[in-house]
Amino acid sequence: MLSQAQGDRQILAKQLGISPHQLSYVTHSGEGEGLLFYGSTILPFVDHFPKNTELYAIMTTKPLDLQKEDK
Repeated sequence: MLSQAQGDRQILAKQLGISPHQLSYVTHSGEGEGLLFYGSTILPFVDHFPKNTELYAIMTTKPLDLQKEDK
């Protein structure tokens, strides 16, 4: 789960059983930060993937990055 709007965060927190501390990982989170759900386990993550790699160019879904690739 990545950054969500305030109202959506509250709904998701209630439905998914996310604690206030865990919710802090999707409140004002940056790129590559959020929560991973694995069964009943919720893991916070931070992954600042290097943007100057071939793998990033293949995996990105950001429109601006895709436009740069087309040029």
